[in-house]
Amino acid sequence: MTAEELPRARVRRRRLFRLIWVIPVAALAVAGWLVFQHMRAFGPEIIITFSDGAGLRPGQTPVKYRGVAIGEVGRVDLSPDQKQVRVYTRLVRSAAPLAREGTTFWIVRPQVGWGNVTGLNTVLSGPEIQALPGKAEGEAKREFKGLDAAPVSLETAGLKVILRAERPMSLRANSPVYYRGVEVGVVQTIDLAPSATSADVHVLVFQRFAPLVREGTAFWNVSGVNLKGNILKGIEVDFESLRSLVTGGVEFASPPNAARAKPGTVFFLHEQPKKEWLAWAPQIRIAPAEK
Repeated sequence: MTAEELPRARVRRRRLFRLIWVIPVAALAVAGWLVFQHMRAFGPEIIITFSDGAGLRPGQTPVKYRGVAIGEVGRVDLSPDQKQVRVYTRLVRSAAPLAREGTTFWIVRPQVGWGNVTGLNTVLSGPEIQALPGKAEGEAKREFKGLDAAPVSLETAGLKVILRAERPMSLRANSPVYYRGVEVGVVQTIDLAPSATSADVHVLVFQRFAPLVREGTAFWNVSGVNLKGNILKGIEVDFESLRSLVTGGVEFASPPNAARAKPGTVFFLHEQPKKEWLAWAPQIRIAPAEK
């Protein structure tokens, strides 16, 4: 047999070798796509400072707005002076516009008060952080000062005025404001006046009842119980409502033919009403109640 007649070996490339690499490459591509989508959903990281961070858990405590989770607590540590708690929170991408000036954050915990029961859904799940966005034109911001308690009627429209008192006895946030015995507003906050010689009671009169507040309107405290009479003739017990007995309350009357009060007007809060105030009966048109 000559050399030309010798058999020649044929080299065949096995396709199985190629197919082995298809599976890991495909898995790597899918994993990369999932990571990309996950990172794409991330929004900015913000820092919220609270006076107390009890119950906040990294990776578990949500940040919510209108009942929808918009972020999650990633880390909690102390401020450099160790007087406050810094909560590092990662927002989702769709909530990035909330990281702007004016946005308010507070911690929701179970709270039971007179006529006010909040946060019961956090009994088992733990506390959560609620957010309320600031104005749309606010500048981007990354650090915020959280509130110690939920704001009172922060989103409710109405007329905001200030009642200055020497001692606003029994009044507190969420105390009712009355006009002729009808609840028409609420106390939002109580703080010291700029001079620290008196207290400022910040009141919100709901939008529908805002026309009732006029220049010269008189406000007085209806907190507690007013006792009249004597032991022989009998004692008359007078209080505005059971709620005002517990949480305090304010009532007001407006004089006739007076111009509407402007937002931010400062009134004096009296301890007792005068007889002429109770006789005021101006005809003031208000909007009908929504059905």
